[in-house]
Amino acid sequence: MKRRGFIVAGAATLAAPMLAQMDLWAEVSQTARAFDQCHAMLIRQSGQTVLSEQFRGPLLGRAVPIKSVSKTIVAALTGAALDQGEIGSVKATLADIAPRLIPADADPRVAEITVENLVTMQAGLERTSGANYGGWVSSRNWVADALGRPFVAEPGARMLYSTGSFHILGAVLSEVSGQSLLSLARRRLGDPLGIEIPAWTRDPQGRYLGGNEMALTLDAMVRFGEMYRLGGLFGDARVLSTDWINRSFERRTQSFFSGLDYGYGWFLGEGAGVRYALARGYGGQIICVAPDVELTLAITSDPTRPARSGGYFGDLQRLIERQILPLAKSQIR
Repeated sequence: MKRRGFIVAGAATLAAPMLAQMDLWAEVSQTARAFDQCHAMLIRQSGQTVLSEQFRGPLLGRAVPIKSVSKTIVAALTGAALDQGEIGSVKATLADIAPRLIPADADPRVAEITVENLVTMQAGLERTSGANYGGWVSSRNWVADALGRPFVAEPGARMLYSTGSFHILGAVLSEVSGQSLLSLARRRLGDPLGIEIPAWTRDPQGRYLGGNEMALTLDAMVRFGEMYRLGGLFGDARVLSTDWINRSFERRTQSFFSGLDYGYGWFLGEGAGVRYALARGYGGQIICVAPDVELTLAITSDPTRPARSGGYFGDLQRLIERQILPLAKSQIR
């Protein structure tokens, strides 16, 4: 499969002092405010805040549900495990690194599912998201239930959007590190980024849910995105390797629902000739990173209402591609 991506590079130069340009973002604010699901938006370009607004919903500074943006957090923790040597390669299989997670009656192919299959949601197992989500989280063992589902595709064949894949991955990360997913998130992301990561939902075995139900502030979302934009650095701290960041932004598969490419935990698109990476959560929770124009943005929305590609998410995607990215591009020399 041909892989397309973009390499995180050095900073460009702003065409004018950022403070003098902030009024240029007023139209973006007006568009976002008109979406009755949109709660708040924070945009930084070249590390400077150009837009920070709460339109409705919780006050800025409060941790809010980020839904499936949690998957991108778990993908980052996967990169950290590789950087730490706890996982030797994305080609490592469940049989290699977490055999205890495999149910005794599982299909033999389960043992050959790789870390890469999980972080790209190409495990091939029946999805646990959508109509299957309720039954899955009602099961007695979420990992065993996800791994016990029938194969509907061969591992690595195609993307099957499934929170179960990331929950399995989170369990793998706990197995190889000997730490809970919450502890990993706080130590490897929260501490260097200077953000609080509240405890979230756990499964019947006490494992923190991989791929959903985390909560972050809008600023924390942007800090996480900025770390990716800067090639794994945040301030003086090396959070993730540049190699993992670059590999995360390479096309690995494609979403059936949005048509966007997908890397390691990030959807990948392009607008105004600018490539971007997107973390997406139910309801319209978004982190977007566009290194070529030094841009990072986060959007929080009503987490109780759907945001489909043909609806509100499509509106947000057009806002990013047709308004935000062209404006950001115009500000870079």
